[in-house]
Amino acid sequence: MEQYNVEGMSCAACVAHVEKAVRSVDGVEDVTVNLLTNSMTVEGTAGEAAICEAVHKAGYEASKKVSDEGLQNFSNSSSDEFEDKETPKMLRRLSFSVLFLLPLMYISMGHMLGWPLPAFLCTFPKALGLLEMLLCICIIIINRKFFISGFMGVLHGAPNMDTLVALGSGVSFLYSIYSLSKGSDLLYFESAAMILTLITVGKTLEAYSKGKTTNALKGLMDLTPKTAIVLEGEKEVTKPVAELSIGDIFLLRPGMSVPVDGVVIEGSSALNVSALTGESIPIDKSIGDEVVGGTINTFGFLKCKVTRTGSDTTLSKIIQMVSDASASKAPIAKIADKVAGAFVPVVLICSLVTALLWIIFRGDVVFGIERAITILVISCPCALGLATPVAIMVGTGVGARNGILYKNASALENAGRASIVVLDKTGTITTGNPTVTNVISDGNKKELLAAAYALEIKSDHPLAKAVCSYAKNAGVLLSDIADFEALPGNGLKGTLNGAHYFGGKESYAANIVGEKALLDFEERNFVFSLLNEGKTPIFYTKEKELLGAIFVADELKPEAPEAIEELKEMGLSVVMLTGDNEKTASAIGEQAGVTEIISNV
Repeated sequence: MEQYNVEGMSCAACVAHVEKAVRSVDGVEDVTVNLLTNSMTVEGTAGEAAICEAVHKAGYEASKKVSDEGLQNFSNSSSDEFEDKETPKMLRRLSFSVLFLLPLMYISMGHMLGWPLPAFLCTFPKALGLLEMLLCICIIIINRKFFISGFMGVLHGAPNMDTLVALGSGVSFLYSIYSLSKGSDLLYFESAAMILTLITVGKTLEAYSKGKTTNALKGLMDLTPKTAIVLEGEKEVTKPVAELSIGDIFLLRPGMSVPVDGVVIEGSSALNVSALTGESIPIDKSIGDEVVGGTINTFGFLKCKVTRTGSDTTLSKIIQMVSDASASKAPIAKIADKVAGAFVPVVLICSLVTALLWIIFRGDVVFGIERAITILVISCPCALGLATPVAIMVGTGVGARNGILYKNASALENAGRASIVVLDKTGTITTGNPTVTNVISDGNKKELLAAAYALEIKSDHPLAKAVCSYAKNAGVLLSDIADFEALPGNGLKGTLNGAHYFGGKESYAANIVGEKALLDFEERNFVFSLLNEGKTPIFYTKEKELLGAIFVADELKPEAPEAIEELKEMGLSVVMLTGDNEKTASAIGEQAGVTEIISNV
């Protein structure tokens, strides 16, 4: 599958003509042309030169996208490649059009409303007509692309929507010049100018919609850094990401983004993967775990080996998928293109027949021409040919900006027929931000919180932040702990007032206080019931004594029950999918209003 850029298209009729021309090339199995992205996807064995030549003969220009080194290898690309350059041009064109249209409308229509006109225009009616003509010519020059594209389409046997615009405006202008030369006051300069300006408004909105959809691609591209710190022997070297090779060793310090896909060979940390997966709780990584380009190292030091680069990385494939989706065409859009492809010639024939019939049966040439112009004007642009691709483009763009990715336009269309919605639990139904739910201690709860606050304040782990926030709100005073040390995969330890403190996993706490002491504590305080509710415990010890445990859990999003209820009202069946155990899943499902739950997956 090869992708091409196509220049010169203005409507769905252009799309139909380009597709027809490329399909006639030997070796082409399938071709899809997208008007809004000005792109073309070709499947088959046909060569680039033959395809570009076919497009050229059809009256347009095509060039192959440098996908292998450009679009796919995003680590070597710049988000500037996706910069919206068309909307600013259209806004300038529209602004100048309106600048000349307003005085034209005033002098052509104002006197009918009793608005004052300059004395010399009232004295010399022809001067009024000449001024209208000059203003109209300015607007025609500003929007000359309609005429160039429209008449080029006719020359190549492929009239398009611009042909209708050019004919409607051009005939109005030429007839007005004829009327002016005959001394008639039946002038339509303002109509000729208004046609062009109104269509320019539509083109500007279309360009704006197209430009908005590129924000998702630019945002994804900006996730990856342009350089990486690579270990060469014992020396740290900063290299462009594009120069990384499989097997290279790169370093990750807190706050740094992962440049490419790799595997951890030294250190432990937690990576923020929310930009790629939506999972808002950082994922712990240690030796042997994979890291994905575009994710962020939250704390700790990692040494990783490159496993995938360029177009093979996970992020590049996601960006390519979004790009392919915007260039794909839904089944309904293909139907619209077929209709629009025949629409232009049918309108031209209807306009000509209308003019001839009025001239023959009424004998009034002027009346017949006016009706013919009316048909041309009201027929452009074709709502079916324009609205369908715009709706698809905006739909995929809005989805992407909200973290919803469609594999292609067909998937977007099929989404309207969905009957079941499957929701992940963490970060979707729940907030993904852990908070303290329970504090359990056999003895002094204040001492437990003080020790926990002193230890966790030195950690960047999301669970530590939850504990610190709770302790601070509880009015606990912060103490400065000495000999602080993070124990990868286990927890934290330090010295406070000469005593050794630890906070972290159950298994490590059991080694300190003994498994029997820990089990007795858990049974007395119904710890197992809390564990079954999906709450995560952090155990704290002082020397050989167990101070207690602080439980942290992910809370339900406040808007989740309402959103799920709305989905049900739409006639959709809602299913919650989670890796949690059955009891935890049932508890969250009950709060959210989900009755169908799939757990332990």
